[in-house]
Amino acid sequence: MPYINLPEGLPGIRGPLAFRPETAKPINALAEVLLRGPSTLTPGERELIATYVSSQNDCFFCQNIHGAIAAYHLGGNEKLVADVKQDYQGAGVSPKLKALLAIAGKVQQSGKYVTEGDIARARREGATDLEIHDTVLIAAMFCMCNRYVDGLATWQPDDPDMYRARAALTAQGGYGKTP
Repeated sequence: MPYINLPEGLPGIRGPLAFRPETAKPINALAEVLLRGPSTLTPGERELIATYVSSQNDCFFCQNIHGAIAAYHLGGNEKLVADVKQDYQGAGVSPKLKALLAIAGKVQQSGKYVTEGDIARARREGATDLEIHDTVLIAAMFCMCNRYVDGLATWQPDDPDMYRARAALTAQGGYGKTP
């Protein structure tokens, strides 16, 4: 049960965003740019970064919704999403994405844990400065969103089909643009 009176029937972050719509607009705009905007990283790769950080933060809602969105963008590959959450180094993703996930994981713990060596590895694997920047910002944003969702004890359904259905809407329509 949420700690404050949130609108009913809106799981995870959707409840707090509806509670305070003036904060929803910039949060959704940032999610739209980082996860769906023009990038050399695919939407699936960016959603995997969000999913990984959310899993490291143990945010049930965010890791499940963004995992479902990642899987949607990856042709329904839920196994790859689970593999990234479990052991991204052993997952079937590119060496570049593994290097970016390493950076994201360090940002999740503390931005100060990211080293020049981490950045050099990402560059060796082909990551651009923009991809490195966006990885750090996705990780930082999801730390904030995970704490927003869990700090208010939002409703987080267990039904994977709910996450899949919502993922399709978000993947097709965008952040903050679907009911």
